[in-house]
Amino acid sequence: MSSTTSSTAPPSTGTEDRDTTAVVESLRTAVATSGLTQAAFATALGTSGPRLSSYLRGTVSPSARTLLRAHRLAGALSGVRALGLMSAPATAAAVRRHLRQGDEPWAWRALLQGRDHLRLLLQQSSDTAVPAADPLLPRPLPTPGTGLVPVAPVLLDAWEAAPASTSHPGWDALLAACAAHEHEAAGHEVPAWAAPQPLPEPWLPPHPFLSPERVRAQTPPWLQRVNVFVPRRDLITA
Repeated sequence: MSSTTSSTAPPSTGTEDRDTTAVVESLRTAVATSGLTQAAFATALGTSGPRLSSYLRGTVSPSARTLLRAHRLAGALSGVRALGLMSAPATAAAVRRHLRQGDEPWAWRALLQGRDHLRLLLQQSSDTAVPAADPLLPRPLPTPGTGLVPVAPVLLDAWEAAPASTSHPGWDALLAACAAHEHEAAGHEVPAWAAPQPLPEPWLPPHPFLSPERVRAQTPPWLQRVNVFVPRRDLITA
């Protein structure tokens, strides 16, 4: 008579399921905090929509680095929005909206306003401050007697978040070049999405009174390098 020995696995404690649920909930919180759509947050995070969906379903676990990055970027995006400042994703979205409406002048205003807000965030380390947008914000506290709120260093991460396309390669290149130039001028590392990528063909947006030759001659070198041609004076202010 023979006997059969069977091995029985120890009963599951459910720890793995609880941990997966916690990770999924944490990532969902980051998406909600960012104020972006799920697709836009995937782009901001530097991953694909399907990949982020797999994280949110719990079928694939994100790395600790990805989870931390998600919360860091989400916090920055939420922070700049609360202060009335534009992030890279918000700037691209505003440009895209105006272009679809056929309103290029407002697309220019949106891009330059975003650039100016980036400049403000880059200057924050030298006591730059902006008006308090929400008196209920718990931090940072307004500077006594000024009603101004210092911009926290982490808010600059809102420009590390990669933007979706403006729907036009020329405008995409212009936004990236402006972001790269401002970071370089301030001595900061250029975000990965803004690394110079020259257009295959020159792009000269129509100008109301300058000839193409004069536009080329008046374009700053940092824009020429990416094959975008806009006269320097058109980039002065929003």
